[in-house]
Amino acid sequence: MTSPTDKTLPTPDAGSVQLVQSYGPGRFRISGVEHVGPILLAANLCDRWDVGSAADISAPSLARLRAIEPRIEILVVGCGARATLLSPQQRAELRAAGWSPEVMDTGAACRTYNVLLAEGRRVAAALLPL
Repeated sequence: MTSPTDKTLPTPDAGSVQLVQSYGPGRFRISGVEHVGPILLAANLCDRWDVGSAADISAPSLARLRAIEPRIEILVVGCGARATLLSPQQRAELRAAGWSPEVMDTGAACRTYNVLLAEGRRVAAALLPL
């Protein structure tokens, strides 16, 4: 179900991968399925993410992404309506886990994730809703 505040994205044809089709207040539509709350997303993963804000982002909160093969290289982080800077400690922790974090507002993160995925990049997204 969409509302007038949902943002619909063009969907690249990438087969059966998990693509962001739209996002709105508190929710996402990923490959035809509605999800409420924060989510972790990769080509073969869409799962609930138990964080409340950007301050809660840590390598342990993203542990499910470590099991993905091939290994994720780029981590797109959507912080909600506005981009929030991660602390130097958070950034260092994510880099130590092997990810290059790209932090932005959730709308930009959804678009960036879809584009990188369509390009065949090894990308994951950690998305906080608007």
